[in-house]
Amino acid sequence: MKILRIIFKKPVSQYHPFLYFCATRLRRISRSIKWKIDRKKYAKIKSKIPLTYRVKKHQSVLIQKLGESDIQWQLNKIINLKLASPSITDILIRPNETFSFCQLVGNPTTQKGYVEGMELSFGKARGGIGGGICQIANLIHWLVLHSPLDVIQRSQHSFDPFPDQGRVLPFGSGAAIFYNYIDYQFYNPTKHTFQIRLWFTEKCLEGELRSSVDLGYVYHIFEKNHAYLKIGNDYYRKNEIWRHKKEKYKSGEIIHTECMTQNFAKVMYTPSKIDYFFDSIEDYQASL
Repeated sequence: MKILRIIFKKPVSQYHPFLYFCATRLRRISRSIKWKIDRKKYAKIKSKIPLTYRVKKHQSVLIQKLGESDIQWQLNKIINLKLASPSITDILIRPNETFSFCQLVGNPTTQKGYVEGMELSFGKARGGIGGGICQIANLIHWLVLHSPLDVIQRSQHSFDPFPDQGRVLPFGSGAAIFYNYIDYQFYNPTKHTFQIRLWFTEKCLEGELRSSVDLGYVYHIFEKNHAYLKIGNDYYRKNEIWRHKKEKYKSGEIIHTECMTQNFAKVMYTPSKIDYFFDSIEDYQASL
């Protein structure tokens, strides 16, 4: 195995389109089997009636400046988002149920009307059918971070393709999606029911997380230890995402604080400011 790693500097599936197709197909079959035998109770029931209490609301701009990427990919992304969102909006996540993005949305194919939008893969931005629907997963993840729901499956891109332009949320607070084995899932461990609602305005995708009860507390998400690093000839970015749980009706007393995510990703552009320099990954790891 060690010899194979030396020979193949990249995953074997990247050396030929047929190998990539085979690897993807096998992973999708494996995930489909897992869905049938994992004994999870997946959320499937919807209700057009909003649950009584809003936990968190957020909006995400539809058209953004992303380097020199093709604007048509973003226009196509809106088409894809509007095809995917009805599968999720109004979904109820009842006690002991699991939300699965891929199960609800399904495979985004041309037969369903999906078009080529931007997706991040193999270290670069490129076109792909259904590209851009991860914007829904990003928004949902931000809502879930403000709740007692437990994220049980989340992937993020291993690289940062574009410099920040109007970023609102901390770096690394999104969720990558690739049907069906790169999924976004969360579990409801409480005795209450939650609901996700999505809608569109002229410029934004909007969403909210609602609950059947007033939780009596709120969450505040914040970033710590953000830095750009140069390691050898490459650039990287790191940060930590933390969360305060606060009393809602008292003086905002902090009940609990926890680190939610530690991010580390290769940067595909030259940062305007470098915080730390290292000769090698080994030197950086030794500094931790």
